[in-house]
Amino acid sequence: MRLKTEGGDMLTLYGLNTPNVYKVTIGLEEMGLAYNLQQVDVRSRKQFSPAIVAMNPNAKIPILCDDDTGITISESNAILLYLAEKTNLFFPADALERAKGLEVLFFQAASVGPLFGQRAHFSFHSGEGNNDYALSRYIKEGDRLYGVIDEYLSRSGDWFLKDYSIVDMAMYGWMHTAIHMGFGTAKYPYLNAWCERMSIRPAVIKGISIPAVLPTFPVPKGVNTNS
Repeated sequence: MRLKTEGGDMLTLYGLNTPNVYKVTIGLEEMGLAYNLQQVDVRSRKQFSPAIVAMNPNAKIPILCDDDTGITISESNAILLYLAEKTNLFFPADALERAKGLEVLFFQAASVGPLFGQRAHFSFHSGEGNNDYALSRYIKEGDRLYGVIDEYLSRSGDWFLKDYSIVDMAMYGWMHTAIHMGFGTAKYPYLNAWCERMSIRPAVIKGISIPAVLPTFPVPKGVNTNS
């Protein structure tokens, strides 16, 4: 799949329809950058091919290759920060705002992504009666993190920083996926309103459709889907 917009250097993104890849496709679309998407089917373990491991020893997607600079970079939030600095878009220069942005980017990478991933794993892939402790732990921790995100937004306004930024893009990759899976946000007013604002942005709508929209999921175990 080759996606081009007016201007900009060609970038190659290796990915699939996953939360971390959606972060980057949203960023690329918001920044109006030209890019070439190479699909890597992680569900068939294609990420362990020698070519992918050569670019990222951790054998994870997304991976971005910049033909203009010769830089290859992995880790989704690092990619977003690289693109923001490349374009001078969507990340503040002000020291205080930049520090806050880095804080939330690291929080998302260290807590939200890993914990939401484990919540999904035990909700959909553990057998009946197995891993009840793990399922309970990750459901509760997911709810706690919703509360933390809600608190961040209650202090900041419409977006995580004064203006829309890569921090919003990074958080939305996982929030969109979580909501689609059935982990609702109705109890968290600031988070719920932010998700609504994100969901109507044209670049976000396009970004979460590349390379494909998410599949349909069954009702997750251990979750009240009305919440």
